Amino acid sequence: MGETRDNVYPNCNAIVRVIQVGGLSKTQLLEKLQQHSIRINELGERLLADKSFTTSEHSYELRAVELTVSELGFANGATLQQIYAAAHKLGLQLCPLELGPHLRIMYVDQPEGFIGKPSHTMRAPYGSITIASESIYEDEDFPKGFYLRKIDGELWLRGYVADDEHVWEHDDRFVFLSN
Repeated sequence: MGETRDNVYPNCNAIVRVIQVGGLSKTQLLEKLQQHSIRINELGERLLADKSFTTSEHSYELRAVELTVSELGFANGATLQQIYAAAHKLGLQLCPLELGPHLRIMYVDQPEGFIGKPSHTMRAPYGSITIASESIYEDEDFPKGFYLRKIDGELWLRGYVADDEHVWEHDDRFVFLSN
């Protein structure tokens, strides 16, 4: 898994968003997702329903940075552990788990990512954006976190599972926090 220094954060085309997070109970957050017609897969529902998924009582702003695995220095892809370590060295931090639903509600103009692309398995779907967050449990069958996707015009908040050996592709997109 070769590293490259060309076009690495912050010298790349990262997308920066300021996101309002918190201020809603878990029930209110779920209602807001429903009001915005956001679909949730079974893994996402499992993550949201878990007692360890908590929401902040107070509203606050976060500066989120969206970039590719390549923009973290991995032209040939990397494991989640490598991705998170590289992001940390670049001054980026993991997101609170509740950022996923809030970003999904805010980011309504996400483009369709798979149009004209072949379907594939065992990798992040085309056009998806994975929220970089700490896993709640070490169990490989429990969702690691959320990713955002738009499928046939419908916005999705989806949970995902991946083991520690999974190599994310160079063009897979992640969201981290920045100061």
